[in-house]
Amino acid sequence: MRESDIQQLRADTPGCAHRIHLNNAGAGLLSRATLAAMTEYLHLEASIGGYEAAEESAEQIAGTYRALARLLNADSSEIALFDNSTHAWNAAFYSIPLRAGDRILTGRNEYGSNVLAYLQAAQRQGAEVVVVPDDDSGQIDTAALADLIDERVKLIGLTWVPTSGGLVNPAVEVGRIASAADVLYLLDATQAVGQFSADVVELGCDFLTGTGRKYLRGPRGTGFLYARTAALSRIDPHVAEIRSATWDGGRSFTWAEGARRFETWENSYMNVVGLGAAVAQALDLGLEVIGQRTQQLGARLRNGLRELDTISVHDLGAVQCALVTATVTGRSAAQVAAELARHSINVSTTVAEHNQFDTEQRGIHPAVRLSPHYYNTEEEIDRAVAIVASL
Repeated sequence: MRESDIQQLRADTPGCAHRIHLNNAGAGLLSRATLAAMTEYLHLEASIGGYEAAEESAEQIAGTYRALARLLNADSSEIALFDNSTHAWNAAFYSIPLRAGDRILTGRNEYGSNVLAYLQAAQRQGAEVVVVPDDDSGQIDTAALADLIDERVKLIGLTWVPTSGGLVNPAVEVGRIASAADVLYLLDATQAVGQFSADVVELGCDFLTGTGRKYLRGPRGTGFLYARTAALSRIDPHVAEIRSATWDGGRSFTWAEGARRFETWENSYMNVVGLGAAVAQALDLGLEVIGQRTQQLGARLRNGLRELDTISVHDLGAVQCALVTATVTGRSAAQVAAELARHSINVSTTVAEHNQFDTEQRGIHPAVRLSPHYYNTEEEIDRAVAIVASL
């Protein structure tokens, strides 16, 4: 990105004027365009009514589906909208028929909510949860994954970028393994979508979930699911309601076409149009350009922290992104985050309960998590490193 482009993006992002925002893995800053789309829709609802506003804005709402489909290289019929990414993930996971003895293969860096769902499936259905080991770099060992494939495996579940660090798991290679074995593949892309390119054809996933609030810079209360058309015949949605299914006039019903069979009727359409505006901005900027910029900023931050004697950086993987986790000798993660906040720098901390399988192997949590985005500047990165160095 050119310096002039970055400055314009910052001018169009009100939050950049007040703080150094390094918590984009938590929630990115809204742009003026997204804020305008949301407030205009809210004013319309207030002026003419909620149902009437949705009807009048039907094309704009449909545009959000189309924008997400373009972002993911999918068809709009393969997109379902939710109020968060966990509900989207649950909609996919709980639709997969599992029985006693069936196996779920997952990675050591799987997100905490996903792990709890796997454990519930083990308790309820008697499914077996198998954690694939990491390779020497700390990413999922694809050779070990391939060796574990047999007729008992019904699902491969993978978190592409974990909540606890800069690791980028080899999601494309996992997709090749899943496809060759004809095993369903559910990819949690919550921390990935909007940070770099996510092409579901290249990834080879059957399901992909994401959120609007993080690197897409959309509003909170938005999530989405990609469900590959060819995978729908192999699943049975967990919930039937008037959005997802149609009563046939007798004592049965028909599922809605495509991914809409996972949705519920009620939506915050203000959030939906805000998500559409945020996705449109990401598409206009280009995910390759965004990916290069975020990776550069992540590397600058990571390398700067590694040069400090009192800092331990805990990011894994052969490929790393714009999430950086670190601990400071003699200071708790909460103390470090509070000190950075005192200097108007937003960061977050990791939680052991959100990283169960990782915690079993590494006792690093809680750690400080810093996550820049393309609108951050090199000077902001260096300022954060300097504050940490002074602790």
